Amino acid sequence: MTTEGPSSSSSCNLAILDSLTDDSIRQIHDSYTGFCATTATLLTGAGDLSVGPEFIAHVHSLCHHGLHSLVRDHFLKSLEEIFEQNGASKFWRHFDAYTKFALLSKNQPPICESEVQEVLCKALEEISLEKQYQEKCLLMLSHALQSYKDQMSEGRHPSDAERSHLFSRYQLLVSSVLMASLPRHFPEILHWYFKGRLEELSTIMGGEFDDDESQDKDEMDLDEKSKISYRTGEMDIDECSHQGRFLENNKLVKNIGKVVRDLRSLGFTSMTEDAYSSAIFLLLKAKVHDLAGDDYRSSVLESIKGWIQAVPLQFFRALLAYLGDSVSYDSPSSGLKSPLASHPSSCYPGIDTPSQGLVRWQLRLEYFAYETLQDLRIAKLFEIIVDYPDSSPAIEDLKQCLEYTGQHSKLVESFISALQYRLLTAGASTNDILHQYVSTIKALRTIDPAGVFLEAVGEPIRDYLRGRKDTIKCIVTMLTDGTGGNPNVSGNAGDSLLEELNRDEESQENTGVDDDFITDDKQAWINAACWEPDPVEADPSKGSRNRRKVDILGMIVGIIGSKDQLVNEYRVMLAEKLLNKFDYDIDSEIRTLELLKIHFGESSMQKCEIMLNDLIDSKRTNSNIKATIAQTPLTGAEPGESAVSMDILDATIISSNFWPPIQDENLNVPEPVDNLLSDYAKRFNEIKTPRKLLWKKNLGTVKLELQFEDRAVQFTVAPVHAAIIMQFQDQTSWTSKNLAAAIGLPVDVLNRRINFWISKALLLFL
Repeated sequence: MTTEGPSSSSSCNLAILDSLTDDSIRQIHDSYTGFCATTATLLTGAGDLSVGPEFIAHVHSLCHHGLHSLVRDHFLKSLEEIFEQNGASKFWRHFDAYTKFALLSKNQPPICESEVQEVLCKALEEISLEKQYQEKCLLMLSHALQSYKDQMSEGRHPSDAERSHLFSRYQLLVSSVLMASLPRHFPEILHWYFKGRLEELSTIMGGEFDDDESQDKDEMDLDEKSKISYRTGEMDIDECSHQGRFLENNKLVKNIGKVVRDLRSLGFTSMTEDAYSSAIFLLLKAKVHDLAGDDYRSSVLESIKGWIQAVPLQFFRALLAYLGDSVSYDSPSSGLKSPLASHPSSCYPGIDTPSQGLVRWQLRLEYFAYETLQDLRIAKLFEIIVDYPDSSPAIEDLKQCLEYTGQHSKLVESFISALQYRLLTAGASTNDILHQYVSTIKALRTIDPAGVFLEAVGEPIRDYLRGRKDTIKCIVTMLTDGTGGNPNVSGNAGDSLLEELNRDEESQENTGVDDDFITDDKQAWINAACWEPDPVEADPSKGSRNRRKVDILGMIVGIIGSKDQLVNEYRVMLAEKLLNKFDYDIDSEIRTLELLKIHFGESSMQKCEIMLNDLIDSKRTNSNIKATIAQTPLTGAEPGESAVSMDILDATIISSNFWPPIQDENLNVPEPVDNLLSDYAKRFNEIKTPRKLLWKKNLGTVKLELQFEDRAVQFTVAPVHAAIIMQFQDQTSWTSKNLAAAIGLPVDVLNRRINFWISKALLLFL
């Protein structure tokens, strides 16, 4: 005779039949028949356990003949048939009404969520009662088998192995039966149940979280006395409210926990976790979208993390405590650190420190939140950069998200696509593209100080701008204009972009550490330990990101390809600006020139410096010439009624070899003005012998006051416009040919120039 343990083969030892007598065979037959009958009575008796002693006697008799496995297999087979008939079939019939919703999207609830809750809870209650009764019967078999073994070993080796073996096989049996007949729509049912219950829980917990936030915000606006009074007067009310919410939350979590426990006992552990996980993540996604919105002027990351702590993690703490999972099994993520791991939980009894399961949930939720917020901000990055620097908080949030997820390549691809469709088009002005490029550099420098991803993002913009004819002119205007060409640009009023970049560069140099001058070996080792390789997206020709520095001006000049082109364009614009000045105030131009010399070198800006010196010399010379009028009147000068005073003339004397080529047009100015210019030139020759002046009469500006019968109107115009209108002082009507001859212009040029006065309704062309 052989005695079999729980791990014995399920097949019987047939060789033992050869040694059996007729009485033994008859005894085995009678015992097996009685065992089958009592088993059927026990399992279908609806709670009638009166056949227990007879059942145990038959089990002992069969075990005496070495038929342990026969007893187990028959009993488990009977359990399977009864469970399939009375448990699984009835359980699934509760959900037959929802079969037609199997293919519906999860975005639209197919049925009432309260109805789902009622049906699921009722079905779980019924099948759990059936399963509990079968487990009682199985426990009776386990005790019968174990008691026989104890008799045979005289109690020397008591063990619980038989019970564990039977219950593990039964659990596998239950799961197999249910999974074999699982309807397609059951995961949907679970999803909608947990979604509805967790939304209800989120409303309760989220309201408490919002109240705490608003209370903190209100307290920030109160003085200390008001705070003390408020806290003293309303302490009991707040505590009662918090206690009531806690009890409400605890009751709701227990109801959810009971459903989770019942589903897990039926073998739906993975499906259940997937269902409430998807519901939690949907709630978190909706919360992130709600908090983030389209307001980029405030940071939302801390609020999102606070909501995670207040709602999902509180739920998981309570759920794990209810399920008894405060100590979790080892997992690959057990070595990961979370801020929660260092803070004991005081909200729920039984959990002194968070379990590894809770830590893993926090890591999953935080990663999902970071990734969701990151995707939102990347999708709106174009608008965020348009609003920069007001949108700096959104940029900081995006930076933290990318540091957590490492998905910088997603940012690069998405933003390049947005640039190509929204900015790099024929309808966008070059000035707008340039300012968006500068804002992009500033914003992405916050996210990527090394400039690795900025290179990839900026390349399409630079390629596009190289194809525009006015790019160089717009760059110079943007760098030197008092508002940078953009009224929304950051910095002090009246500062050029060049000045702003210079301040920014000085700030970086003051806060940075120059690696070439490290004299401390310890610091050198620290820097070496912190070294990280460049990302795979980095351009190897640009050098290591630890040596690379984002130079905004250098990147702007890189659009042109040569600083000489930019310097030449600046000379042309500077000449135009200087020649149109009414006075000799060039302080802003000198300041700009000094900044340009810092970036481009003194030799490159030498001609521009001479141009400014010409203005300084012109001011001095102009004062000297006017001072000579009272001392030494010019010989032969006879002031008449139409003579023009020297005081109204301010001349700009230039060194033509260092100025850009200046277009010279013939122009006959009125005789009094011509006499004034001749007088000025003679006095200049006396002071600056042997230098002489060569007037370019078409350049400069003239301030006029036109007297009419009922009014006087002032104008600031070019010399040619002044010459035209002054011809009408003595003669009110001219033909184009005669007027052109009087002024010294071709007729076609005159017709273009005279349009200025026609547009002012001062001249009528017939």
